[in-house]
Amino acid sequence: MKISDLESIKDNLQKDFDNFWNYEILKEEIVNTNSSYFVAKSSSVSDEIVGFAGIKRILDEANIMNIVTRKDYRNKGVASSLLRELIEFSKKNCSLITLEVNENNKIAIHLYEKFGFKNVGVRKKYYDGKENAIIMTLYF
Repeated sequence: MKISDLESIKDNLQKDFDNFWNYEILKEEIVNTNSSYFVAKSSSVSDEIVGFAGIKRILDEANIMNIVTRKDYRNKGVASSLLRELIEFSKKNCSLITLEVNENNKIAIHLYEKFGFKNVGVRKKYYDGKENAIIMTLYF
């Protein structure tokens, strides 16, 4: 993902992709040398971004920062494709990949389990000081 990709979806981030991170935080992540971001583009509409995902490398570990699919492209394999890309990219220089997921996000948890991630712990009241996060890890 490049800044130009972010600029192309800037005006529709909240409407089309949900409330995740604001534009400025995402921009900082994209230019961070320890982060790598990927985009998924529509095969039917040239260069239309339908999802994106990012990791941050810390020593020999990769931490998934987010996987976001545009609302009208959900349940079409976009998140799976992005996750597969993050895993393959991380295998090159890392020994594991980890993430936090809201304990109530059963769809995401199922996706991660499908790819072999294991529940390794809980972060209490991680989301807005209310909801717990499940820590999931995939070892290479």
